Amino acid sequence: MKEISCKLLVIGAGPGGYVCAIRAGQLGVDTVIVEAVKAGGTCLNIGCIPSKAVIHAADEYEKLAEMAAGKNPFGITVEKQAIDLAKTVAWKDRIVGRLNTGVAGLLKKAGVKMVAGWARFRDGKTVEVETETGLQVIRAETIVIATGAKPMELPFLPFGGAVISSTEALSLKELPKKLLVIGAGYIGLELGTAYAKLGSQVTVVEALPRILPQYDAELTRPVAKRLDALGIKVLVGAKARGLTREGDALMVETSDGKDERLAFDKILVTVGRRPAMEGWGLEELDLDKDGLFIRIDDQCRTSMRGVFAIGDVTGEPMLAHRAMAQGEMVAEIVAGHRRNWDKRSIPAVCFTDPEIVMAGLSPEEAKKTGRETRIGQFPFTANGRAMTLAGEEGFVRVVARADNNVVLGIQAVGKGVSELSAAFGLAIEMGSRLEDIAGSIHAHPTQSEAFQEAALKALGHALHI
Repeated sequence: MKEISCKLLVIGAGPGGYVCAIRAGQLGVDTVIVEAVKAGGTCLNIGCIPSKAVIHAADEYEKLAEMAAGKNPFGITVEKQAIDLAKTVAWKDRIVGRLNTGVAGLLKKAGVKMVAGWARFRDGKTVEVETETGLQVIRAETIVIATGAKPMELPFLPFGGAVISSTEALSLKELPKKLLVIGAGYIGLELGTAYAKLGSQVTVVEALPRILPQYDAELTRPVAKRLDALGIKVLVGAKARGLTREGDALMVETSDGKDERLAFDKILVTVGRRPAMEGWGLEELDLDKDGLFIRIDDQCRTSMRGVFAIGDVTGEPMLAHRAMAQGEMVAEIVAGHRRNWDKRSIPAVCFTDPEIVMAGLSPEEAKKTGRETRIGQFPFTANGRAMTLAGEEGFVRVVARADNNVVLGIQAVGKGVSELSAAFGLAIEMGSRLEDIAGSIHAHPTQSEAFQEAALKALGHALHI
């Protein structure tokens, strides 16, 4: 049995964990990071990055399918489209592999020692790690828990066989002819849309009255329209009941109380994620909880001295960029810097078709503050660049205080609007007013002009509508 000591121990090398370790190393903190699988965590290996790769491949395939059918407006035709899904997955895996290597290289460059294995707490200062070469004990002055989250399964549809999570959905070697998606949140709709474009017959089952319930109806309307155009059947207000006795179909209670039998090749369950808390020996610690999650303060400190927690294990929003920002902050606190969580906005992106971006407060959330607001909305139907991309569906919307025009929130839905998220987040973080956005020169022709025009609209003098 080997023993090592360090100033900082990070458990989990996902986005939050590895950023925390790298920044700590840069600041001269003696740091060890433990990872049971691969550097990069869920986001890099089985989440954000691979899903976007599959989504992009599906988009490219759909373009060819439209060309082959003579349905595109560009005058381009091709003879026939085809896809080898195994090659697509191999391409995705190469991207993931390159990024794995990159993260490991960055950790090494920062002087961080990486231990491969499963960590288990002995107490608030000590963990033991089962490695390939045996048991290793690590004693640390400070510990950061960054163990992430994992897909939730339904009691009557446990994962296995034809019932899959997003992890398996990103590694299929053959295209399922019939794909059932349980849950119309962003993960279910992103992957369901991708497989529909590749040729699967997709049905989505959602228990709530509408898709993407975390977004307002105006933002999700273009997405619902696109799902219909792709031939995706969406059952809202419907409840999955379980498999038939023969196991060849899913029984669903529809919104009108009737039972419907849905045949499938695969069932993708995307009903949420829960913190990865099991197997780490967390019962040896006295940590306050916030529901299923670890409770933290505005410095990511837990209820135990010397123990921090970051990322998905601390609750919503479960976003990689939130975890990264928390990890950087904690590293600087451990190094003796004065830091606390003072972020005004954490942009969220839904990579559906079209994409959705939200930063800050929605109109409804702003209304609940009790302040009067100004709202400016500019449609992509009036944006030249969107027209040239055949992406006129959607809009940019700006929400601001009526008394001083300080921007409270920015939302958009449309083709490629994920790339506007940085501008939206920056505007809110900098405390921009409508005049700041309207008075900044936005390059022409770009979709970002819709951002300026939305601010102008809120001020009462939009130029292009």
